[in-house]
Amino acid sequence: MNAVLTKIAILFLLVCLAGVFTDTKAQGQERQVTFTGFLTGGKSNEPLPGAYIYIPRAGRGVLSANNGYFALPVFPGDSIIFSYVGYKTQYHIIPRRLSDVTYSAVVALQEDVKTLAEVKVYPYATEQLFKEAFVNMKLPDEKERENLAKNMDPMYLMRMSAITPMGAVANHQYFMNQQIFGRDAITSRGQANTIPFLNPLAWANFIRSIKRGDLQSKEYRKILNQAPPENIKRDDLLREN
Repeated sequence: MNAVLTKIAILFLLVCLAGVFTDTKAQGQERQVTFTGFLTGGKSNEPLPGAYIYIPRAGRGVLSANNGYFALPVFPGDSIIFSYVGYKTQYHIIPRRLSDVTYSAVVALQEDVKTLAEVKVYPYATEQLFKEAFVNMKLPDEKERENLAKNMDPMYLMRMSAITPMGAVANHQYFMNQQIFGRDAITSRGQANTIPFLNPLAWANFIRSIKRGDLQSKEYRKILNQAPPENIKRDDLLREN
């Protein structure tokens, strides 16, 4: 009885080993193929850089280059998955009967457009509380805006313009204005001066009056006597009047 059981066990072991060797031989007959191609997407077929191309059964994959090119070693019958953010996931199956050691394809992904419903997020329990907090909120640049309003105040600008000395440009502009519109303007140099103190004819009359002794006349002394003395105070003068 023991001999029979031993023979059955040996026979079962031989069958299992035969199955393993057959499977290994079948896998060895499959030739590895280099799968290459370009990955594009959208209506304009633009290249998709950094897309994920992987084989779920083998648990490995690659990323596409900047121009969408990829190269991946596969076996006939493998299912390839192409995944990219914003596009629908696409599957591609390698044909089982291939005569060449390379296989190429251009894979175009479709855009995955999703419209989400509007969501309003408030940091307060009710919308009314949020509006009140928003109205009373102090902006981060409030101090800068206050300084700007103070610096642009018309009275402040007038005060600063009065105490700030003129620069080279302002001095030049003032000189040109005096030359064109001032008392010594070019347009009025040929006209007679209306200020007696600067009138040479008035000075000539004054010198002649001194030579004639007009300053010693009674009328001139009367005018001098009418003038208040030098040491008199304003209150005394008002009291006398």
